[in-house]
Amino acid sequence: MQQPAPVTPELFWDTIWAFQRTAAMKAAIELEIFTTVSKGNTTAETIAKTSGAVERGVRILCDSLTVMGFLNKNGADYALTDVSAAFLDKGAPAYLGGTIDFILSPQQKRGYDGLTQAVRLGGSPTTGDDSLDPESPMWVTFARGMLPMMMPNAQLMAEHVDADADRKLKVLDIAAGHGIFGISFARKFHNAEIYALDWANVLAVATENAEKFGVSDRYHLIPGSAFDADIGTGYDLVLLTNFLHHFDVATCENLLRKINGSLAEGGKVLTLEFVPNDDRVSPPAEAMFSLVMLAGTPAGDAYTFAELKQMFENAGFAHNEHIPLPPTPQHLIISSK
Repeated sequence: MQQPAPVTPELFWDTIWAFQRTAAMKAAIELEIFTTVSKGNTTAETIAKTSGAVERGVRILCDSLTVMGFLNKNGADYALTDVSAAFLDKGAPAYLGGTIDFILSPQQKRGYDGLTQAVRLGGSPTTGDDSLDPESPMWVTFARGMLPMMMPNAQLMAEHVDADADRKLKVLDIAAGHGIFGISFARKFHNAEIYALDWANVLAVATENAEKFGVSDRYHLIPGSAFDADIGTGYDLVLLTNFLHHFDVATCENLLRKINGSLAEGGKVLTLEFVPNDDRVSPPAEAMFSLVMLAGTPAGDAYTFAELKQMFENAGFAHNEHIPLPPTPQHLIISSK
């Protein structure tokens, strides 16, 4: 009879020590280790000279990155793995290193430092003011750092709108941030006019990106809060990306009613969210996003499709289609009256 595998504390230790991996990645990105290796500096000595660090420190960091799976090592030489070449070399189109400026910012981390209290209260009492302050630099950091991460999602969203490329469209991009969602629609639909809504300091970043992607002549700004600004009417599409999860159900429904009133006849809302299954523990990335909201907002959550569908129906949207967007962990919901 086969004996059951012994129970070990490995999962506990992996979890408790996980901050070491985060710190190693942060140091590697700040020192541009992966970019340096990609340029042919493959030993600790040559990497150290290029990065302005001491050889001993570089050797220990690169060995750790090898253990973690982000570098390969052969003798004294290091090489990028496929993952680090695709996402951690600053020359790569899908470079993700800039995301650490937001994800590891003091505003984001302090919610986890106080997570015990957030659990007691059912939400974070410490970060809500930052997320709602129009002068806070937090969302500017987000806009500058997260564009590469959101690019695939934006392209996938645009692909799910079945319309002639030359059709005239009026598109509202709520909480536009970096602007890449509205910009992707402007690039696909040559006669689309994009109206980007966000705080003025964040819209400056979106404007830079609209110019970079060549759509600035069709890119219009609505500075202010989604809840308070006059958003206008006649929209064929409203993009509501990664926004509802910050708020409680009642707040979401109030916003959705406002959006409903802004739509043209036959208009649709395209919502992008982390949507866990009804069991709320799968898929892993979607399910764990609830913890992000517990640590970072007073009352936000990762809502199931059933919960989102009910919100939209209560706001007057009778038709709601749920579309997962693999390989990303995000989901698209297309809603119409």
